[in-house]
Amino acid sequence: MNNLIDLALPVLQNIALAILTLIIGLMIIKWITARITRAVDKTSLDVSLKPFICSLINISLKVLLVISIIGILGINTTSFVAVIAAAGFAIGLAFQGSLANFAGGILLLTLRPFKVGDYIEANGYNGTVQAIQILYTELVTPDNKVTFIPNGSLSNASIINYSVKDTRRVDFNFGVGYEVDADKVANVLQEIVSNHSRALKEPEPFVRMSEHGDSAVVFTVRVWVKAEDYWTVYFDTIETVKKRFDEENISIPYPQMDVHLNK
Repeated sequence: MNNLIDLALPVLQNIALAILTLIIGLMIIKWITARITRAVDKTSLDVSLKPFICSLINISLKVLLVISIIGILGINTTSFVAVIAAAGFAIGLAFQGSLANFAGGILLLTLRPFKVGDYIEANGYNGTVQAIQILYTELVTPDNKVTFIPNGSLSNASIINYSVKDTRRVDFNFGVGYEVDADKVANVLQEIVSNHSRALKEPEPFVRMSEHGDSAVVFTVRVWVKAEDYWTVYFDTIETVKKRFDEENISIPYPQMDVHLNK
């Protein structure tokens, strides 16, 4: 009987110590997580990234606590850690693409090359950012399609963000016949862009002859606008130029020169 008690006593002591460590450890982890959560909330990190960071820290601390309890119970933690590492390696190979997207999501949420509501172009797609998830970024195209772009490829791609600046420049190239008075064309174009109510006065609109084409003289027109007025000024100018050229008998060779525009 005494031998049985002598054998059981160390085991019971280890179990009691393990339970005590578990209770105290969970309390400490809860306190640490709360402090970290308050600290993270005060930072400028993306709202989608904040809960993820806190959750990751919480899980990591609990894993360390479990390993400590296993050691208290007398189990060889070296073997246990090796098993976890092997399992982690196998899982990493199986989810290699997802892990790349996961890392890309962390980079995008941390570095913030764009935010929700921005209009961007990347990976051959363009649209308004609807959501930035951990694995994918959602874009809504101008024709209301939703495109899901993997964050892994997006974080390594060149991104054009059209919403960062308050102003944008609208660029046009207009071709006219060689027989037309060049000064007259320049004056008409200057009048059209200068009189548009949404065209900015500074920087002032630019109108100059830019090319002697095979069948047309090309005039380049550049006008600065507020970002939200880009398409209004673009379409208004295209329509007004056609009407004014007809009124002024300014010939437009066919086919007309391409109009250069920024999306």
